[in-house]
Amino acid sequence: MRTFFLISGLFLLSASVAVAAPGIDVATVTNAPGGGQTYTVSIQTLIFMTLLSLLPAGLLMMTAFTRIIIVLAILRQALGTGATPTNQTLLGLALFLTFFVMSPVFDKANESALTPYMDGKISAQEAINNARAPFRDFMLGQTRDSDIELFARISGKESIESPEMVPFSLLVPAFVTSELKTAFQIGFIIFIPFLIIDLVVASVLMSMGMMMLSPMVISLPFKLMLFVLVDGWALIIGSLAASFN
Repeated sequence: MRTFFLISGLFLLSASVAVAAPGIDVATVTNAPGGGQTYTVSIQTLIFMTLLSLLPAGLLMMTAFTRIIIVLAILRQALGTGATPTNQTLLGLALFLTFFVMSPVFDKANESALTPYMDGKISAQEAINNARAPFRDFMLGQTRDSDIELFARISGKESIESPEMVPFSLLVPAFVTSELKTAFQIGFIIFIPFLIIDLVVASVLMSMGMMMLSPMVISLPFKLMLFVLVDGWALIIGSLAASFN
């Protein structure tokens, strides 16, 4: 987790370097009439703070978090348990499962960028470029070619010679789109067994003339029993982690 936050700092440094202009002070002091002084925060500081608030969300979109949290949310909807597990539980599980899946990527970024930079062997710009490479390889491995072609066509950059030449501004939205497709495909497969149970219970209740009884009340214990018998949590989490290989 320490590596994740340090890598986040590197990406934030790259963003701040991009918007920084030499010679711009963080704050300026102006003499006001009557001997007073006024303080003005520069636009550079405002941009830096804005990037700081947006960076975690941006990094999460470049990792396995999107697919994992969507599948877990669809699973909860399929079970019909309402707010159980809670949002905090699902987010925590998705976050730590993301760390588990992304640990090889974080390790590569740590070895090639973070450690040499902390030791003073490479510059900040070199560390940023080295840190981007593992994330680029991960996203390219999980992104469909059709999604890359879609955003290349939209941006007018259809003459990309190789996947390594795909810019980050094009790769990230293509990766997120591909992750959404994959997450919904996995969620559809998860939903089918629970949907069958709901249909069977609803058909039985209608045949018995019990129109006023909600099928969800009867089907919920059967769905929970099925999920427990097949060791559902281990099956879902294991399948999610394996889907990134």
